[in-house]
Order: sequence, then structure tokens, then C-alpha cells
Amino acid sequence: MICGLDEAGRGPLAGPVFAASVILPDDFPFAILGDSKKLTEKKREAAMSIIREKAFAWGIGQADNIEIDKINILQASLLAMRRAFFAMAGKILSEKNNFYRYYKKIVSKTISDGIYTPALPIPCEALIRADATVHAVMAASILAKTARDAEMRRFSALYPEYKYDKHKGYPTKEHKNILAVFGPSPIQRLTFKY
Repeated sequence: MICGLDEAGRGPLAGPVFAASVILPDDFPFAILGDSKKLTEKKREAAMSIIREKAFAWGIGQADNIEIDKINILQASLLAMRRAFFAMAGKILSEKNNFYRYYKKIVSKTISDGIYTPALPIPCEALIRADATVHAVMAASILAKTARDAEMRRFSALYPEYKYDKHKGYPTKEHKNILAVFGPSPIQRLTFKY
């Protein structure tokens, strides 16, 4: 099996960056997967439920806007991936005593989407466009995107004037107009230009 890692939310002007780590079994229904950016919200939500139910293991991690401003978005994305991996490892560890020995027996490769890899205690390979070609990375991308979208809807309830449920913090014209009126929200990435 392959462990896939991916993030969601590098481009927005507000909110956290999320990541997921996923190991899929050989009998997973792979047809439900696809590039998370191309799937409709409804299809992503349906796929997310199936991934959480049928994956061998999965974990979610995040880095908030304060961490993003402090260490930059790339490092925050890698930190979120690391957190996702250890969240997944914690679930496996509760079932097996020696996680790393067990991990090496079941996982043939660990792949992260892009050109960088997070600092992990096991080898990890970076692969460009893995979120469109590697099933486990596709699944990680879907979990990261749906988790981040849910968090932005929660922030929208806290700060309704910013309409985070609509643009999810991305630099849309509407979001920029709102910022011009209200200024930065408590979850704004202050090091990003807007």
C-alpha cells in the first residue's frame, strides 16, 4: 500500500492550511477518487465519507494563520502534513505496538504532492501532480480540502461579514472588497498581500 500526503489552502488570504495523510487498502473503491479541485463539492463530500470509512488509516493536520505568518506558507504546509502523518500514526499505534516496523511492512512508499516533503521518520518522495495520479494522494487531497472547507464554514459563522463560507478565504474580488470595508479578520494571513 502507498501512504499519500497532500495539503489544501496554500493560496487563500485567510484561515489555516490543512493536510491529510491516507493509506488505502487494495480493495478500496478507487473510482470515487479524482482531482479534488475538479470534483464538485457534493462529490468531494461523498468521497470524504467513503475514504474515512474504508481507508486503512487516515489523519488530518493543520497550521493556523499565525503559524503561516510566522514560518511562511510552505513551511506551514509541510508542518500540517507532518501533523497529519502523526495523527494517522497515532491511530495505527493504538492498534500496533511498534508503528514504524509495522508501517514498513504494510506501506511500500510514502508520497507527498508537489516538490517538497515534510520531515518524517520514514522516507517520503515528492511527486508533482500526485494529487491527480496517485490514489492515496488523491484521497489525502479530498480529506484536506473537505476539512478546510468545513473549518471555513465554521469561521463564517463566527465572522459572518467576511462570508468565508462562500470564498473560503481565497483572493476573490468579493473577499478583497470585504477586506477594504472591514479590514483584516482575526484569521487573516497578515503576511499575504491583499
